[in-house]
Amino acid sequence: MTYFMDFIQNLTKKGNTGVLIYLILNAFIVVTIFSMVQPGITGTIFGIVAYALSIAIALSPAGEWLLRVQTGCKRIKRVDYKERLEPLFREVYDKAKEQYPLLSENIELFMSQDKFPNAFATGRKTVCLTKGFLGFSDNKIKAVFAHELGHLAHKDTDIILIIAVGNFIVSAFFITYRVITGMMAFMFAIASRSYGTLIMHFFMDLIFVGMMWLWTRFGIILTRHSSRQNEYLADKFAYDCGYGNELAETLDLIGQGSGAKGLWANLASTH
Repeated sequence: MTYFMDFIQNLTKKGNTGVLIYLILNAFIVVTIFSMVQPGITGTIFGIVAYALSIAIALSPAGEWLLRVQTGCKRIKRVDYKERLEPLFREVYDKAKEQYPLLSENIELFMSQDKFPNAFATGRKTVCLTKGFLGFSDNKIKAVFAHELGHLAHKDTDIILIIAVGNFIVSAFFITYRVITGMMAFMFAIASRSYGTLIMHFFMDLIFVGMMWLWTRFGIILTRHSSRQNEYLADKFAYDCGYGNELAETLDLIGQGSGAKGLWANLASTH
């Protein structure tokens, strides 16, 4: 119950307005899809239950493990890496718990083999540092840990995960719909010896793909707006933990190597 109340409080904060709008619209589309398959109140209830179960699985340890696999997060096995990084992480973790007592228990540190210096939080209990960060000083690494723990404290990763579940359901329906309608159009064209049906299907499919593309871009704009706000709050969290200057220096160094150019590239850039 404490987790649920904390999640709702973070979801409804002003910086998450865009995410909240997209989440509501996403849930509405998911329920509408199930209602189309099974008209009436039964389909609506089934859609709500299916969405809720999907979210429960995504937030479970199994979902956490899957996210780690997808993002290339692996347990740190090299002794020299562990001896250096784990004490740093524990020091920051203890400060973060003092700053925010509701921070999840048993958050673990992982590493990805990416050579570009980066770090990210995923799921509910995972912080991942890339191999490229090993060249940074201990203080800079601690500042990054504090920033990522700020994301976990604010439930930013939980919110994005719930949105991802809705997007997966919508995308699965979209792919299934295209496959079924494409097969039906092809079989009808063969049976009637007319290619008009295939041509019509081709143009309808283009319209449908265009709508999905617009919906996805609309979601990206909304979530990126909230993501930027959440980045500032995670920076503030690191500052409150005592790592403000180190974090600013680290973000400057990362920004110099990001190479983001143009409006869309900068909009899509989070850190």
